[in-house]
Amino acid sequence: MKRAALLLSASISFALVGCVAGPPPEIATPVPEVPQSFTYAPTGSEAAALADLLPSDDRAFLSLSNAAFANSPSLLEAAARVDRAIAGRGAAAASRMPQITGSGSVEATRTNPNQFGTNLPQGISIDTERVAYGANLSAVWDPDLFGRLRAQERSTAQRAEAAAADVSAVRLSLTAEIAGAVIDWRTLSEREAALNEDLVAAESLVALADIRERAGIAPGFDRVRAETTAEASRSRLAVLANERPRIVGRLITLTAQPASRVREILDINAPETRLSAAPASLPSNLLNNRPDIIAASARLSASDSDLAATAANRFPQFTLSAALGLLTFDLGDLFNDDAVVGSVGGSLLAPLLEFGRIEAQIDGAAADKRIAFQSYRGRVFAALGETEAAYGLVAAADRELAAATREYASANRAAQLAEVRFRAGLANFLTVLDARRAADASGERVAASRGRASRARVLLWQALGGNNVGLPE
Repeated sequence: MKRAALLLSASISFALVGCVAGPPPEIATPVPEVPQSFTYAPTGSEAAALADLLPSDDRAFLSLSNAAFANSPSLLEAAARVDRAIAGRGAAAASRMPQITGSGSVEATRTNPNQFGTNLPQGISIDTERVAYGANLSAVWDPDLFGRLRAQERSTAQRAEAAAADVSAVRLSLTAEIAGAVIDWRTLSEREAALNEDLVAAESLVALADIRERAGIAPGFDRVRAETTAEASRSRLAVLANERPRIVGRLITLTAQPASRVREILDINAPETRLSAAPASLPSNLLNNRPDIIAASARLSASDSDLAATAANRFPQFTLSAALGLLTFDLGDLFNDDAVVGSVGGSLLAPLLEFGRIEAQIDGAAADKRIAFQSYRGRVFAALGETEAAYGLVAAADRELAAATREYASANRAAQLAEVRFRAGLANFLTVLDARRAADASGERVAASRGRASRARVLLWQALGGNNVGLPE
């Protein structure tokens, strides 16, 4: 009879579960279609190396990057998130294994004999004080027949992969920002050198105008105009000086180093600036190279596992349990055979009338998966846009640098010829000043254009996913 009752109960439970059981909803998550090539990518640059886009031969860049990798709060925070995700994965894996616990107890009780009445049979007495000694070993295990725990374990593992990709993304961003800051610092130095050359040339014209004024062969207005040109160069130099504290402050944030150490590293002699060709790449490579896309893909997979785990709540949960222990009222009898107690059992927990709770949970998990899919698509198209823009910036910056270089050469040649003609008496001082003004800041524009071209290459390196976000030692 007992066996029949158990079978009947199980049949009823499964019949009711069948009303809510079913597969999770299907949500399409196709890989986004990407173009065959980048529109703004140059042709014939297959031999260019991605790592060459960084200023890897600049010792200041390498020192600051290594300091950031060792001490950056943002990077250490991302690494701690990986540790937390790995711990969660371990906890999910452990939940699929039996849970075994042990316990020991000593319990003293005292009872009032009057509670049993006063008409006890003759020879029967009540022990009003007793001490019970016990020791227990118990085990509980969920065999996970419908894969709920396995799905949860997959989800935590995929989120750990996403956290690891986030670390790579932080390293990528740190490297690019430090490279940009170092390039800006070097560019400031080049611009200052060019403006100082302009100032020297302007001061030489001031001296010449002063000599001519003292000799009475030129009006004082010529000297005033020459001094105005020199002051313009001094003003531009003062503006450049304001940029240095901003760069140092940004590097302090990125590297967690004091200002004195940052300045010491930046004062290392800079190598000659070189501009590498933009390497060829394919849009499809972004799916494997960009850590933010890899992280978004892993989170999409995790949302799929979460949906499967939530859908498994429709099915019954079986739990097997067993206990083995010792119980005695005399400490000396603790290890006698009569002291051994135990139990073995199983339980079934099935949703019968849950009034749509599970369906609501499944709908929420399905929405989370759609959110993760659109986030993944967003990262793919953001990467495509950033890469196209970076390729275009490299090409535009190179054209700007070429034009600025030609302007610098032409303007300085004109200034030199005007001064020669002036000394030969074939041109007036106003012609020399006009030629000098045209030449002023042309060298600075070349330096600034070269800095923008270097910066554009760093942006392209970052957009392409970096060369495994590592650095040469």
